[in-house]
Amino acid sequence: MPVKFTVVIPARFGASRLPGKPLVDLNGKPMIQHVYERAQQSDADAVYVATDDERIRDAVEQFGGSVIMTESTHRSGTDRIHEVATRLELDDDRLVVNVQGDEPLIPPAAINQVAANLDSNPEAGIASLYEAVTDRDEIEDPHAVKVVVDVNGFALYFSRSTIPYGSSVQARNCLRHIGIYAYRVETLKRFVAWPPGELEVQEKLEQLRALYNGIRIHMAPACSKVPPGIDTERDLQLVRKLLAEIGPAVS
Repeated sequence: MPVKFTVVIPARFGASRLPGKPLVDLNGKPMIQHVYERAQQSDADAVYVATDDERIRDAVEQFGGSVIMTESTHRSGTDRIHEVATRLELDDDRLVVNVQGDEPLIPPAAINQVAANLDSNPEAGIASLYEAVTDRDEIEDPHAVKVVVDVNGFALYFSRSTIPYGSSVQARNCLRHIGIYAYRVETLKRFVAWPPGELEVQEKLEQLRALYNGIRIHMAPACSKVPPGIDTERDLQLVRKLLAEIGPAVS
């Protein structure tokens, strides 16, 4: 029986490196529509875009998507997702999957996987995915977040730096974090009650707030290749090329 879960796609207009990113045209559709359609092809019971921007709301409504307007004061996408879970009155044990609004090529299979992994690991409050990388430039790229995991598949640390030490020299043992998360609603409630920690602020990685406060994050290798998200103009051109090659949503 498929796991029951809700997908929430947080979307901000004012991205620092690529303003207006959710509405950037990708082969005739705004980026947020590509993300939404892939999420719809997962086993999710419902898919929502969470935004504080009327332009994004209007674009989502225009293609027939469901959107929830949220407060503009949220410090992170996770805080925004918590507001949606609260407004939808989701039960504490409900699973919510955070699909980043800048991942227009996210495979529906990866969305299903992260929800199933959290469901099968009751000791975890969050689940996410990774893939092994050997390209030295990617290993050293601060936009490519790295993770180290323990023998049971739980995250030990995330960093924009190269971890573990020596990975870039040997081009091995390096895992790139894929920014998709499944949460239990109860975990979301705890997360937003904590202030950002020093590690979170220094690394600019909100998942470190959870680790710092003792939340276990289950990690697993992605079951299918997850193409890159979009952070820069270079990423945008690459994804346009990939979309032209692979076409509409893939599983």
